[in-house]
Amino acid sequence: MSSNPTKAERPINPKVTIEEPLTPHTDARRASWIKRALPRSLFGRSLLIIVMPLILLQLISAWIFYERHWETVARRLSAGVAGEIATMIDTITLLPAKADPAPFFRAASLHTDIDFLFLPHRKLGAEAPLPVMSIVAVPLFQAAKDQIGRPFRIDLDHDPHRVLIAVELERGVLQADVPLARLYSSTTYIFVLWMAGSSIVLFAIATVFMRNQVRSLRRLATAAENFGKGMAVPNFRLEGATEIRKAGAAFLVMHDRIRRQIGQRTEMLAGVSHDLRTPLTRMKLALAMLGDGPAVDELQSDVTEMQRMIEGYLDFVRGEGGEATAAADLAALLDQIGAEFRRHELGIRLTLVLPARLMALIRPNAIKRCVTNLVANACRYGKTVRLTLLENEAGIDILVDDDGPGIPLESRDTVFRPFFRLDPSRNAETGGVGLGLAIARDVAHAHGGHLTLEDSPLGGLRARLHLPH
Repeated sequence: MSSNPTKAERPINPKVTIEEPLTPHTDARRASWIKRALPRSLFGRSLLIIVMPLILLQLISAWIFYERHWETVARRLSAGVAGEIATMIDTITLLPAKADPAPFFRAASLHTDIDFLFLPHRKLGAEAPLPVMSIVAVPLFQAAKDQIGRPFRIDLDHDPHRVLIAVELERGVLQADVPLARLYSSTTYIFVLWMAGSSIVLFAIATVFMRNQVRSLRRLATAAENFGKGMAVPNFRLEGATEIRKAGAAFLVMHDRIRRQIGQRTEMLAGVSHDLRTPLTRMKLALAMLGDGPAVDELQSDVTEMQRMIEGYLDFVRGEGGEATAAADLAALLDQIGAEFRRHELGIRLTLVLPARLMALIRPNAIKRCVTNLVANACRYGKTVRLTLLENEAGIDILVDDDGPGIPLESRDTVFRPFFRLDPSRNAETGGVGLGLAIARDVAHAHGGHLTLEDSPLGGLRARLHLPH
């Protein structure tokens, strides 16, 4: 039998540790944490840019002040107090044993503001003095240790405004009651108050100025968003810094140019619509006068299909640019669409899942055309259709589900192209003219939303029309 342990029997080395290697994902997590911690708004980031250097400047100034001024002044003040106590100790030592040191104490108190008291035949005790960690006691302890050279005790608790220093001599204990004003400089508090006060004032001034600058950007963003949703922007005016005014002027030029192009296109299409409908009407009258027959029926069918195709083309090109945005009840509008389909689409089971009332700023006719196209596609390819209206924090969702064959994932972006049909034939009964989804997506974009195609819980296709608040 081999004496070597097997793989399962080998002991684990406790000193071996496995650490997770640093990967790009770790750096990405750290970066994402930093991004989440930073403010997202321009106002917050601008204030951060202003406040961070101010805070760093104050911290550096405080450190320099503490290192170069505060500690130096505290050491010198403590050294002065310790020197005066050492002088009084030398005076008492030089006096005869029966001499009264009180006159010297009164003179010293008059000139130094330190109250001295000599307690004959007293001892401090065997305990070694311990330094007290405070901004007053630490330099005082070090100065007394260097200059007095005798056992001493520092008491900070007997009076909030004074410090008691007891020194053991050969003939007794000398007590020195020192006011705190002798041990630190009041400029410390003045400096701290000055830093805090100036920071608050500068922060308030920066907040006011940055809020005024950001307000103009917010108004420009609101105007652009409203214009993108088809709303009028009548009261927008140029304000703010030069760059913001330049951006606002460019927006106004773009606004006028787009409105002018929409107006010109609408006028042109009105003329085209009239010119195309006139010959079609004459053709219909001519066919009606020819009587009945297979050839006449085929021509009549071609004219009807041609008229339907022209209407579809004009609807796609014209859009709903001239319709004004208004507050409308989406639930009532979708209920009306469902009622119309129930009357005309026989054999289709249409279910509506709608709230009692849901008001929104929309172009009612455009939304009706968009949802009608989506429901028509669902009815064309499925037998069960469900129309749902939902509201959430992000906005409003209109869902159209069917149990049809659906659309392949790779084709769900392509079907939004104008005149694209999954069925390559030109048979109107199998796929229309390929403009329904294109019109629906244009309406969604005109409202600042989007239209996406997903898998439906019914087994077919789901069309999700999202409208922002």
